[in-house]
Amino acid sequence: MTKPIYILNGPNLNLLGTREPEIYGADTLADIKAACVATAKTAGFAIEFRQSNIEGELVDMIQEARAKASALIINPAAYTHTSVAIHDALKTLDIPAVEIHLSQPAKRESFRQTSYVGQAVMGTISGFGANSYQLGLQAVINLLKP
Repeated sequence: MTKPIYILNGPNLNLLGTREPEIYGADTLADIKAACVATAKTAGFAIEFRQSNIEGELVDMIQEARAKASALIINPAAYTHTSVAIHDALKTLDIPAVEIHLSQPAKRESFRQTSYVGQAVMGTISGFGANSYQLGLQAVINLLKP
């Protein structure tokens, strides 16, 4: 059986749907998960979908993905701009890894202009709201299909 695609979510994403909907949209993280599970299932893949507000837990999940995942999608949220630890964990992966964001960080505050995570993954998809997850998922599915 194919290893699942890991989709990891960083701090405050558990508040989607209620936190700044003008920036992040009305979809909840549960809505996004359901859409990802359906898309992956149609393509013959399973999803391991997780969220943590704790940087070290995200690092542990990335390290786990080294052995247990076929690909990794990460929305590191605020850790995008601050976490060398997540950057370093991502650099250890030998599987496709994609960074995603609901909003477009390049159009936001200056401190959001730098992505440590983006320097350690294959590519970044941002600015498409909840659809960023679908685009990221389609990207890794295309890479994994024979």
